[in-house]
Amino acid sequence: MAIKVNGLPPTTAPTPDRPLAKARLGCQPDTKREGAVLDGFDDHRITVPSGITLRVRQAGDGPALLLLHGYLQTHLCWHKVAPDLVTAGFRVILPDLRGYGDSDKPASDDTHAPYSKRAMAQDMTELMTELGHSCFGVAGHDRGARVAHRLARDHGDRVLAVSFLDIAPTEYMYAQTNMKFASSYYHWFFLIQPAPLPETLIGQNPEFYLTSKLNAWSRGMPSAFAPEAVADYLRCFRETDCIHATCEDYRASATIDLDHDAADGGTKLQMPAQVLWGENGVVGTLYDVPEVWSRYAETLEAHPLPCGHFLPEEVPTQTAQHLTRFFKNTLAQDHDT
Repeated sequence: MAIKVNGLPPTTAPTPDRPLAKARLGCQPDTKREGAVLDGFDDHRITVPSGITLRVRQAGDGPALLLLHGYLQTHLCWHKVAPDLVTAGFRVILPDLRGYGDSDKPASDDTHAPYSKRAMAQDMTELMTELGHSCFGVAGHDRGARVAHRLARDHGDRVLAVSFLDIAPTEYMYAQTNMKFASSYYHWFFLIQPAPLPETLIGQNPEFYLTSKLNAWSRGMPSAFAPEAVADYLRCFRETDCIHATCEDYRASATIDLDHDAADGGTKLQMPAQVLWGENGVVGTLYDVPEVWSRYAETLEAHPLPCGHFLPEEVPTQTAQHLTRFFKNTLAQDHDT
């Protein structure tokens, strides 16, 4: 296992005629500040066989549980939930996804394949191999839930159970697009515009863009977000390579990810699946979440929570309780020690 512990290299801003360099970390972590919200979690740079280097935090003993964050955020979105899961008896692994946080932002291409959910899922399965976990549970929020869905599809022999937080499947959401969805999730259509249009506009004021999204998607509950966490989201997101990479994440979802979804042929996930969603959020408002996910998972449990989009930060106690019970029931017999 290759672990990097040195400081991060400086960044170079991308331009239309100069793509991002491969395998570069974009921002310097402030581990002193972060310690206040994830005290006791190890902090490493782990290079997986694909050559991608991921920032990874981990703590605890017991069954391995991989937690994946979403758009605009980093692994710190789990800072209120992860300690409870450690206390409950899990080995909790918190990576920054490629393109986000302090993980690598590889160069993309015209197919957006480097930011496909398949590529991101491959990062995760390689990471778990490097950490010595042949089988594990995974929970993902937002974009992380879409990575978790592909991870469960492509590596079902290793994913023992999966929990999706506040999403419906990508192909379903695009297929059901209407005025309400397009108005509420306009960023799905804004971020997929050719570079450098969204990158340039967001880059003019990334702090305003990020904080306005947190406020809107939490349904006006900015107090749900710890200042330390928001400061870290902004530290990373204001970097031009992160803005570009996260746009590529969405471009992939509207192109190559849909091809991968179509190739699944309507098959259902066979491992136990859970879906949690905010009853005040867009997903909970637009969709019959249990009915939709029952089309994609053979065994499903579903629970609404009294919040907007950011379950791990708006209702962390309830989120941790649901995750603990679900994964205790599904991982107890099969964990690596």
